[in-house]
Amino acid sequence: MARGKIVDALKDRVLFSDGAWGTFLIEKGLATGECPELWCVKRPEDVMEIAKSYIDAGADMIETNSFGGTRYKLGLYGLEGRVGEINEAAARISREAAGDDHWVIASAGPTGKLVIMKEITPRDYYDAFKEQSAALEKGGADAICIETMMATDEAVQAIRAARENTGLEVICTFTFSPAKKGEFRTLTGVKPAEACTAAFEAGADIVGANCGNGIENMITIVKEIRAALPQTPILVHSNAGMPEIGGDGKERYLSTPEMMAAGVGELIRAGAGIIGGCCGTAPAHIRAMREAALG
Repeated sequence: MARGKIVDALKDRVLFSDGAWGTFLIEKGLATGECPELWCVKRPEDVMEIAKSYIDAGADMIETNSFGGTRYKLGLYGLEGRVGEINEAAARISREAAGDDHWVIASAGPTGKLVIMKEITPRDYYDAFKEQSAALEKGGADAICIETMMATDEAVQAIRAARENTGLEVICTFTFSPAKKGEFRTLTGVKPAEACTAAFEAGADIVGANCGNGIENMITIVKEIRAALPQTPILVHSNAGMPEIGGDGKERYLSTPEMMAAGVGELIRAGAGIIGGCCGTAPAHIRAMREAALG
């Protein structure tokens, strides 16, 4: 069937996205200090397996292995000259896994640089995301998911770059941390309503939150976004709870699929239209949340 636009599908149903990718890559042998995105070229079969696992779990859409795909992030590995190749490959893999009846929402994470620190200019942001988004579209993405944003100026430039240079639908999500009681803010001090309003006004079709919180906190965040933007679709990629550090020094996320599924109904009532997972989530979490919502 024809996929159509994500925003059109959201008019009459809740959609489900995928979960974490990094954990899978590590399980498959990604070494410390290795570029995850380069696996799209070096080990595409392994990346394909991750993408297919979420489709098999019932996800309506999947991301791409391109979170660190800007010239600045790839430059940390000496790969800044391969932005087009790597991002196109990432989108192409997820496109094949998704088939004709699922969407690909290509991942684009922050550059790791801040204008306020004079490490980068707004135009540099724009050019970097223009380059990445064009390659993701060429590889077959339906939308770009500008995610884990902490600075609204970076998010705005990323949205503008995708909106003005591609035909992709644009999703933008921020990461919020608990501030004083009952409040959440980005690391740059911006509240959910303010951040998402800025993203919407810059041209985002869908806004929301990812990472940093489990479903319980995400419910509060979504309510704030919905109050500010009554009609705008909201995407939530929550962690499997908050991490605990084990004796080996590694983070562990303890929310089971059943625990996450228990919060889905309230998350939908708060205003979430697309639900997926971030750190600690796996296909089993996506399957359980979808089943809880659809009955």
